[in-house]
Amino acid sequence: MTIAVTGTSGHLGRLVVESLLTRGAAPADVVALVRSTGRSTDKVADLVARGIAVREADYDRPETLAPALDGVDVLVLVSGSAVGQRVRQHGAVIDAAKGAGVGRVIYTSAPHADTSPLVLAPEHKATEELLAASGLSTTLLRNGWYTENYVGDVQQARETGEIAHSVGDGRVASASREDYAEAAAVVALEAARDGAHDGAVYELSGDVAWDLDELAATAAEILGRPVAYRRLTADEHRERLLAAGLDEGTAGFVVALDGNTRDGLLAETSGDLARLIGRPTTPLADGLRRALDS
Repeated sequence: MTIAVTGTSGHLGRLVVESLLTRGAAPADVVALVRSTGRSTDKVADLVARGIAVREADYDRPETLAPALDGVDVLVLVSGSAVGQRVRQHGAVIDAAKGAGVGRVIYTSAPHADTSPLVLAPEHKATEELLAASGLSTTLLRNGWYTENYVGDVQQARETGEIAHSVGDGRVASASREDYAEAAAVVALEAARDGAHDGAVYELSGDVAWDLDELAATAAEILGRPVAYRRLTADEHRERLLAAGLDEGTAGFVVALDGNTRDGLLAETSGDLARLIGRPTTPLADGLRRALDS
């Protein structure tokens, strides 16, 4: 049974492939899909050396998708990063998967994508609807927040001694990318082996929901210097972002995400992720240290 993973020149897709191999997948049974040949292929040259097929699968060039999915039994569709373009891009992959006879599509979605007011949710909801309409066998991995999303805050705190956000007392049940990647690998391998997880929807998140005072304390421990959490209003946050050079749309998006966090939309600890990977999720400090070291 062949398992293909999209976006393997990116962070999450690459980690899914690595986790597949770690959990016993034969390299000949894994296909690494990259957005383009050239530099993207160079990023996975070591996978080629290990016997993994690398194929071009550009979300924006549908003609590359059908050949890329030829002979694929299980597809891990890692959501694209182009906000505003993802529904079209994902739809092209889904159409190609249906035409190629892919047996299962595993999609990395967003928390409670079908009902959540999370600013990131609409494109994921629309993709889930496309999958449902396709008739394909699917599994939805609704990934929560990545610990790595806060690496920039910690790096900045090294210089400023503070982490500034407008999340108030909101909590985040983050996990490492490796945790989420391992869950995708588990589901893909079990789906390929015996069809497990058909139709399942998993709400994935870390085991512990922490607040930004705890993030600041963790950053202080890692950096070896005092770090404080500065609570900003939404307007103060927006002004800071604009002063830092962000455009209005991006600044508004970041402030909206902080508002979602303040409202508790990233705080759920369902336990689904730990159950899938068979171990506790990576603690905040460990995840940050690994990300900073890399």
